[in-house]
Amino acid sequence: MSAPTTTSGSAGSIAAEAPIALTARAPQVPAERLVAEMVPPPRFATVSFDNYIPDRNQPSQAEAVTVLRGFAERLSDGGAGAGKGGRRHWFRRAAKPAAPSGPRGVYLDGGYGVGKTHLLASLWHATPAPVERKAFGTFVELTNLVGALGFQQTVKTLSEHRLLCIDEFELDDPGDTVLVSTLLGKLVEAGVALAATSNTLPGKLGEGRFAAADFLREIQGLSAHFQPVRIDGEDYRHRGLPEAPAPHADEVVTRAAKRTPGASLDAFPALLEHLSQVHPSRYGAMCDGVQAVCLTGVGPVPDQSTALRLVVLADRLYDREVPVLASGVPFDQLFSEEMLNGGYRKKYFRAISRLTALARDARQLAEA
Repeated sequence: MSAPTTTSGSAGSIAAEAPIALTARAPQVPAERLVAEMVPPPRFATVSFDNYIPDRNQPSQAEAVTVLRGFAERLSDGGAGAGKGGRRHWFRRAAKPAAPSGPRGVYLDGGYGVGKTHLLASLWHATPAPVERKAFGTFVELTNLVGALGFQQTVKTLSEHRLLCIDEFELDDPGDTVLVSTLLGKLVEAGVALAATSNTLPGKLGEGRFAAADFLREIQGLSAHFQPVRIDGEDYRHRGLPEAPAPHADEVVTRAAKRTPGASLDAFPALLEHLSQVHPSRYGAMCDGVQAVCLTGVGPVPDQSTALRLVVLADRLYDREVPVLASGVPFDQLFSEEMLNGGYRKKYFRAISRLTALARDARQLAEA
């Protein structure tokens, strides 16, 4: 731990910890922690269908709540994916008569900021099963779990669950397509209910990223597991709010970091370089105990690989409600026009939306 620093004030000397440096952190995360942490993040720890506020001008939002309530009720009755401990396996093929065919789960499709994660977490909370029998994680966290446990152990572990919720479902490469298609097929056979969110319809996954036509069978197989539920609307994070605060001066950011307990302070270019040396599955652990992130010299991200790593970090900070105070360029200038028009554009827009919300949360740190 860094040595204490001393600041002078009218009341005398005050001891304070030096800011944390994210660039000094490279945590090792055991596989057991990856499984244990497959629960809704702190931001969504207390959400419910009741405190989701549908936009009156977007009837699809209220309709989505109705669909998910019904799905949760079927889980409660031992239906849809009741798992090995339920009264019946809604997704298993019965000997006589044959189990009904059709989607095995629900898939929330909509733009960023319409409350999809809120609803997905609400479904997780509403599902009457012990915490260890239901899992919640992002698509990236799910693929990281396979990497940590191995495919067969992941299937064995998740097959004991009643519900698997996958947030931010995306297919970025052919390998993920085959991996996830096979994994979800195994879980469906085991009676696990599925729920997912994405900015892309299940039949369109992978478009703009790789030759999706070459993996059409796998993509169609994934699509068959879900009933798509469309959610329209504006980004609630910015609906009716003033524009995001402009970036601050380096001195303001540095001063705020030094006087804010638990704050980190890093130069943005150095942080981007550090992210390339830490596996994305560890970004959450890298933020453990951090109460605010302070960044100096924020500028355009140089390449797509770096941009995608930054997206993961932005998601982990948003999940943990960590405010971000920064100097340099505004967050809406992080990604180039080419990136914003490419296959990962929805990820980049989500990152901009979330970082902007966290910058708004950090405004009080600069004003203190």
